[in-house]
Amino acid sequence: MAQVLTSRVRRGYALGSVATGTFGTVPGLLLLPYLTDVLGVGALLAGAVVFAPKAWDVLLNPVAGRISDRSESPHGRRRPFLLRGGLTLAACFALLFAGPTSPEGLAATYVVVLFLACATAYAFFQVPYVAMPAELTLDYAERTRLMTWRVVVLAVAILLSGATAPMVVDAFDDEVTGHRVMGVYVGVVIAIGVVGAWRGTRGAPEHRTDTADGTLREQLSLVAAARDFRALLLTFVVQALAVGTMLAGVAYMADDVLDDTGAATVLFAAFVGPALLVTPLWERYARTRSKRSGYLASSAVMAAGMAGVFLAPTDAVVALYVAAGVTGLGYAGAQVFPMAMLPDAAAHDAEQTGQNRIGVYTGVWTAGETLGLALGPAVLALVLAAGGYVSSEAGVDVVQSDTTTEAIRIGFGLLPCLLVLVSLALLRHYRLDERLAR
Repeated sequence: MAQVLTSRVRRGYALGSVATGTFGTVPGLLLLPYLTDVLGVGALLAGAVVFAPKAWDVLLNPVAGRISDRSESPHGRRRPFLLRGGLTLAACFALLFAGPTSPEGLAATYVVVLFLACATAYAFFQVPYVAMPAELTLDYAERTRLMTWRVVVLAVAILLSGATAPMVVDAFDDEVTGHRVMGVYVGVVIAIGVVGAWRGTRGAPEHRTDTADGTLREQLSLVAAARDFRALLLTFVVQALAVGTMLAGVAYMADDVLDDTGAATVLFAAFVGPALLVTPLWERYARTRSKRSGYLASSAVMAAGMAGVFLAPTDAVVALYVAAGVTGLGYAGAQVFPMAMLPDAAAHDAEQTGQNRIGVYTGVWTAGETLGLALGPAVLALVLAAGGYVSSEAGVDVVQSDTTTEAIRIGFGLLPCLLVLVSLALLRHYRLDERLAR
């Protein structure tokens, strides 16, 4: 019998994506340019500053999952973590861009410490949040519907935060002040999503299983041995790297290649906006075909769009925007399907073993996603450094060389496309759909 969730629970759960989408987007868009073009930090050091706190999450996320697995709170196994971790994240983000701007070493150290605090708080919000679908419903199709709601809200959050955060910065003549106000603004947006998810899932069903025995290392070993999950995780991580690299290049593409700061908002909207229209269509696709088939199809569309972004002439801005839109069409499906497949894999393990490792599964998953998204700006920083990118402080304009602008185009379009193509080869090992959909 189908276990259908109420619209209130679907909407309430989806509101958590306001927090995940905003925190996953704004640092990727603005933190690296803030370091290189406002604080004057060199590209390689800036890449390390952005990457290091996220690398911490790779270690912390499985621990956060294990802790939430063991929770016995009467308010739900996962829900209390949403409020504590989420509101702490909002407060830390409000302080992230509020530090000193000189000397360079002190400014960079402040960003590392605050970003580390953000990453720690985010782990204890994101991991329990992503674990919830496997316990909210045991129905294969209902998880796809739940993820459709989540991805629509995620797309709105990414679109609004990615478009408005740079606008807040640009609203001030002083870039330093603009970034500080933007940090507070984004912190408030994150808090709204956190409270919405916490309230919206009140009274939602929770299908608990016994907490798994053994150490965390033993649990991680069992998860790593799950072939279907491993294939799905590797695919998603490589795609997160591709998306993270592309997002980190938006500001550089607009400022240094197109010479139009306003193009950053248009590019970003063209990439994310289509998700609002096509996400329900990808969900409909899953009703008649498997989730794996949908993931393959949407990833192929995303790769084609990225190739178009690289091949579009820099003086044909409309063609560039269209290619970014095609990328967005594929990106929508490449979010819906893996997010619906993850709780399938975690719940299947719980059903087969009678023990709860859902938090460990989602901890490993979010660690992988975090690693991919964090590596994106770091990889772009390497490409920029190889291309001879010249950093500057606020108010100083630098004209980059032709070699540098070509490196930006490669990092923004070609490299992400190649990474997505690699991910398609990894996904062929996933076979769980064929068993669950029977």
